[in-house]
Amino acid sequence: MMKYRFAVVIEKDKDGYFAFCPELDGCFTQGDSYEEIVENIKDAIKLHIEDRLTDNDPIPQVDEISLMSMEVVV
Repeated sequence: MMKYRFAVVIEKDKDGYFAFCPELDGCFTQGDSYEEIVENIKDAIKLHIEDRLTDNDPIPQVDEISLMSMEVVV
């Protein structure tokens, strides 16, 4: 088994949680609680990787991940 490390962005709004993996196009999910969204995105990433491996597609790897919150006044 291979281990992979990916960035995951989790957002919360009035409807619940939304998560996505920026390195894997189309890999996203939603949930009602933080605990649920963490499990859901793990499952989504696993399925996405399994599909890529089945299709012999490359698995993107990043060496450095940076996240920032930015306030913009308009």
